[in-house]
Amino acid sequence: MRPFVVSSTIDPVTERPAVVPHPVSHFPAPGERPADLPDLLGRLARRDPDVTAVIDTTEDGVTHPVTRGELWRRVRGLAEELRGHGVGAGDAVGVWMPNWSDALVWQCAVAARGAHVVGINTRYGVEDVAHVLGRARPGLVAVAHGFHGLDLRDRLRTAVEHSGVVPAVAVVTGPGGSTADPAPYDVGAGAWTPRRDDGPEPAPSDPDALAVAFTTSGSTGLPKLAAHTTASVLTHAVADAAVLGLGEGDVVLGALPLSGVFGYNAVTAGLAAGATVLLEPVFDADRVLDHVARHRVTHLASGDDLVLRLHEVWTARPRDLSSWRWWGVADFQGRSAELAAWLGGHGVRVAGVYGSSEVFALAATWPDDEPAPGCVVGGGRVVHPGIGVRVVDPDTEELLAPGQEGEIQFRGPNVVDAYLGAEVPEVWTADGWFRSGDLGALVDEGAFVYVCRRGDALRLRGFLVDPAEIELRLAAHPGVATAKVVGVPGPDGATIAVGFVVPAAGAAPAGDDLVAWCREALAAFKVPAAVHVVDAMPTTSGTNGTKIRAAELRRWAAERS
Repeated sequence: MRPFVVSSTIDPVTERPAVVPHPVSHFPAPGERPADLPDLLGRLARRDPDVTAVIDTTEDGVTHPVTRGELWRRVRGLAEELRGHGVGAGDAVGVWMPNWSDALVWQCAVAARGAHVVGINTRYGVEDVAHVLGRARPGLVAVAHGFHGLDLRDRLRTAVEHSGVVPAVAVVTGPGGSTADPAPYDVGAGAWTPRRDDGPEPAPSDPDALAVAFTTSGSTGLPKLAAHTTASVLTHAVADAAVLGLGEGDVVLGALPLSGVFGYNAVTAGLAAGATVLLEPVFDADRVLDHVARHRVTHLASGDDLVLRLHEVWTARPRDLSSWRWWGVADFQGRSAELAAWLGGHGVRVAGVYGSSEVFALAATWPDDEPAPGCVVGGGRVVHPGIGVRVVDPDTEELLAPGQEGEIQFRGPNVVDAYLGAEVPEVWTADGWFRSGDLGALVDEGAFVYVCRRGDALRLRGFLVDPAEIELRLAAHPGVATAKVVGVPGPDGATIAVGFVVPAAGAAPAGDDLVAWCREALAAFKVPAAVHVVDAMPTTSGTNGTKIRAAELRRWAAERS
């Protein structure tokens, strides 16, 4: 592993040297320090108000540019309206809308009031929304009107009944939408429609105030809301922009929901760099690929599930990918390596990334000179010199040397600052490090390899095994499209590995043959006890992508044993 070169560029937020893989031009210029999120937009607008900051996509797929000047005007106007509606320091504001420029406007305007945004995914059902309301207790919820045929109004009304939290409601129509009557949205505390007027420049807010919170289950048990401060958001955005090589003229594809860290951190990095952000409120793979070619997208961070869908439509109808320079990938479906080979043939640099709601997405990624295949695995070098990472024995907390697997722990400006509406979980060590709940190994100082979630690791015949080792062998079979391995108790109570595969098109592999295939290449204790062929994997679509539901597969394995 070769480390990044430490440049003399000064991070404008932390006023410390920035770590960059190669020379980049990013905004703000060295020596400038944005006071808060609105000030970041204000500086961009004053620098060149006519540059496109965001490209909105309407329901029918038409794209509309939004300039820096317009975005800044809307932030000022909304901040003034929020002041008039009593939103102030420490308040929570729910933002329940898709990837519209309005979502960014609300993020910045709420921050201008010293309040914080709680992102709500448009896919959330009543129980999810009620949970968010109960945890965050927002005094105001901004709701998307008429989006994609969803009845968010009735869903909100029922969630209010379940949670007992009664917020005011702001009705947002989005790009190209018609004005909506706010009265039907009133759940008991009033409703109104933002005017999109101009307003005075807001006074600087407290950079140490909370700015945003994300839903997480991760290592903290039941779903909680992990919140980060304005200073943390800005520090991370500037660091990501530098490490990703983002600059003016680049285009970041915002295809993942802004209510999740993966979508949020990629988009804020784009804004910090003065790049353009292309927002896709609905992921129609064919349409998105058209937009990638038309708007010359340069950067994307996503799970392999999203790019797998792009690859499928590209195979049917190829499009120009010559502008695409970087894909930061999280391996949710086990398809990263083959997709990296496809994109690598088009000149795209593919790099594994690492992140979570509690330590931000894009907290680490591999530098440009990391060779294949290591460059596509999860982990990487931390994006900011202030981020500390170590690996410890998960049982004894003993520090482990590079190459030894244990729990990954972090400290620094990227780590969660607060949990909303809940007791602080026991995720900090006595000496102040955050327990990620992930297993991995250090490569050298500041660089690590992610292995798997601690709960997903398999203890097979006394050996700790990453199920991905077995999955990679199964996926290498010509008759297999997707593979997933889980652990379940065997006849004697010890854990056994059980595989599930989705066959490749036109193939019909037999489970016993796949077990024999594994036996040819794997150590005996890693060979799955059984492999089941299924039509499709059980999946869940979250804010950061589509993941295979290991818990459901464990249930299937128990039923078939």
